[in-house]
Order: sequence, then C-alpha cells, then structure tokens
Amino acid sequence: MPGLVPHGQAFNQTRQRYLATTLAVAQTHWSRLRGLLGASESDFRNGGGLWIRPCRGVHTLAMGFPIDVVYLDRSGLVVHLEPNLQPWRFAPVRLRAVSVLELPSHTIAQTETALGDRIEIKLKEDAGP
Repeated sequence: MPGLVPHGQAFNQTRQRYLATTLAVAQTHWSRLRGLLGASESDFRNGGGLWIRPCRGVHTLAMGFPIDVVYLDRSGLVVHLEPNLQPWRFAPVRLRAVSVLELPSHTIAQTETALGDRIEIKLKEDAGP
C-alpha cells in the first residue's frame, strides 16, 4: 500500500482467525483521506489490511478493486459489515463505529466474521521491548 507501512495485525478473537497480518494504520488527516488510493489489488493481498481511525464510513472512489469493510466500535466489536464493496461506491455511515478495517474482498466470508465478533488490533508499538 503506497505510503503506508504495516504496523500490526487484526485478529478476530471470536472466530480465532486473522483478518490481516500486515495491517497499516491511517490515523492522520492525510492518511485517512488517502486511504487505499493508489494501491493495486496485488498490493492489498496476502493478509493486507488498513485500519482507519477515527472513521464512521468509507468510499471507494477512484479505486480499481473491491474491498471488504468491517466497522468497529470503541471496544472492538463488529457493528457493521460491508462485504465486497465495489469501486466508485459509498459505504454507509455508522454512528456507533469509531474505526473501520478495509480488507481484501472476500475476507469477511473466508473468516466467517459476523456482527458482534470481537476484533483485536495488535500494533507493533503495543509489543513490549
């Protein structure tokens, strides 16, 4: 993902499955605005993901590939899912969400992620020395 460095992982504690093993974080105004723009589908495979915080909704304008979107509340619970969001679309805004995970298309189905699942985000800076 151009300009974004993987900083961690997203793990579905409920299903005991990884959603992303190379998770980049977008938490500045610029990185949240840019998101996955400029990324290719091949950049975003093999465990890739983008955690956008704060965020309550996303779009796929100017993107060339579909993505899965997982909306999380403050405690990491899944409050909404948008599987296979196609390019040039707007996903709904969910006021309960505080962040979203953008994942390769079909990740939601492959991991059986569902509403109410608890997602743990583990960032490198969370790991001890």
